[in-house]
Amino acid sequence: MQTKAVEDYLKAIYEVQEREGRVATSALAERLQISAASATGMIKKLAEMGLVSHEPYQGVRLTEPGRKIALEVIRHHRLVETYLVEAMGLTWDKVHDEAEKWEHVLSEELEDRMDEMLGRPTHDPHGAPIPTREGHIPETPRLKLSEAVAGETVTIAQVADDDAAMLRYLGERGLYPGVAVTVTHIEPFEGPLTVRREDRDISLGRPVAECIKVRRPGEA
Repeated sequence: MQTKAVEDYLKAIYEVQEREGRVATSALAERLQISAASATGMIKKLAEMGLVSHEPYQGVRLTEPGRKIALEVIRHHRLVETYLVEAMGLTWDKVHDEAEKWEHVLSEELEDRMDEMLGRPTHDPHGAPIPTREGHIPETPRLKLSEAVAGETVTIAQVADDDAAMLRYLGERGLYPGVAVTVTHIEPFEGPLTVRREDRDISLGRPVAECIKVRRPGEA
């Protein structure tokens, strides 16, 4: 049975798998803020439903049916975020929690109307790709701003959407997807880095820079 809990787990598995390659039970429990025992129990249920595969020491992986459900939920979430920003005028730091609610109840008819009204968007306000109805999703950049080197100019491609305070901080400084920045200085020992946007220098802590994906010149 496809419940909210099932959808939340599948979405979380997809997101952790995209970030880390393999999904350990501990990482999934941390992502969902639950106990490892609860995560283990649900993983067994999902495996019985044919939505995930789980082998000792190999972690959890989505099966094709599980991946399809995860991408459907993610599509709903990102479409709703786009709708709330573009059609209703909300700022990008205020849409994540609302989209978390809508993603489970959006009908196919409303999804299609919303998609059409928005002009078939390919990315949400945070730069994340929106999966198609058929379950296709473009590759996302792997390079984090924290991995860029001093003197390098990169373009912001995607920003994590689940920290409203961070999004407000970045928005106040004009650091949105599509904006080019030059890394001018990096403090050693995991210290902050400084980027220049136009004629303004902006200091970013390493945890914030970890949440920003960027593209180098010439990358799609």
